[in-house]
Amino acid sequence: MTAGGIPATPGAGAGTEAAGATGRDAAGTAWLRALERAAPDSARLARGRAYARGGGVDALRFGPGRVVGYVRGSRPRPYRAQLRMPELAAGEWDALLGTVAARPGLMAALLDRELPPALVEEAAAAGARLLPAPGELSASCSCPDPVRPCKHAAALAYETARLLDGDPFALLLMRGRSESEILDDLSRRQRASGAPEAPAPPAPPLLPSVSADAARATDIRPPPPEPLGVPDPPGEPRGYPSVPGGPSPEALEFLAADAAQRAYAALAHGAHPLPPLSEWQDAVRLAAGHPRLTGRRALSPLFAGLARAAGHTARELTRAAAAWRQGGESGLAALEEPWDPPAGGFDRARGALAAAGLPRMTIGRNRLTDPTGTVQLRYGHDGRWYPYRSDPGADDWWPEGRADPDPTRALPDC
Repeated sequence: MTAGGIPATPGAGAGTEAAGATGRDAAGTAWLRALERAAPDSARLARGRAYARGGGVDALRFGPGRVVGYVRGSRPRPYRAQLRMPELAAGEWDALLGTVAARPGLMAALLDRELPPALVEEAAAAGARLLPAPGELSASCSCPDPVRPCKHAAALAYETARLLDGDPFALLLMRGRSESEILDDLSRRQRASGAPEAPAPPAPPLLPSVSADAARATDIRPPPPEPLGVPDPPGEPRGYPSVPGGPSPEALEFLAADAAQRAYAALAHGAHPLPPLSEWQDAVRLAAGHPRLTGRRALSPLFAGLARAAGHTARELTRAAAAWRQGGESGLAALEEPWDPPAGGFDRARGALAAAGLPRMTIGRNRLTDPTGTVQLRYGHDGRWYPYRSDPGADDWWPEGRADPDPTRALPDC
């Protein structure tokens, strides 16, 4: 792994980093300027920007002096990229926090996760530089490209800029202190000075309501408020910091994405947010739909680790996830549980297939197999037929196609 310096923008005291930037984009703008001034190859920058916009940067970890992430490019295996910058010394932190504590407006903006240009400039004037100075950023990557920043480090820089725009505490953590340490220090300074506490963030607006006394005073009840609309589908979770002794940032991002998806499904479709599943069923559910495990990401170490934790191989989990996408728990049961269906719908299936001019299929418990041994229909407990396919003579059946109550409609999807 090689490393290379990235000259950054001029010092904050000159007022150049945040020029033209709002409180919510000053930090990200400084990062991008640092990157774009340093890159010797604009093509690498363009590739890195495309990787970041396409969701190719995973598992960002912010820590003192660094941000680390895994970047997927044209190959399935991701590369580990890292950006480093110096931590502030104790005297610089004292100057920075003293500046914030003396200005309630700056404190309120910081609590609202803004990085006002005034804070950047006043802290720099006091001797504490927040945004990158010339030569302060360095890039490294596990890829073989000798040029730094490579396209993977560039992708990490673009994704970092996006996250810094929404959370200046990530930048402060890279400078050496966590959010809790900073807020505790600011609280001590305020108490020592006798200054009033910083205003709390504004409360969310109240929902339409009527007082209990007004409701009891008449038999006429006002109409209930209109139900809230379904929110937009959840996006990628924010990058979580790496805190000594704390949980893994990758695990937090993984669980946050799953919780957001389940909450959205409950709001939009009435799905049970916490279905009663076994450990294996829940692992299959995650593998079938989690944004960090689908598509090419099914080749990731995270996918393989989930399979091992559930006591299965990655191949077994891949097959089970395909069955889950066919029909949830019923689809997984059709994969794993041969059973003897009662007379009725199962018996009528062969007649329906014959009437459609299809070859006569052999019966094996709840399964119908065509004469070539390559196509199979499995009858589920939910009354649907699940299509499967295998290579000739392999007896290696994989879910393929959509489940359907009508076997003649399920079969052609193979």
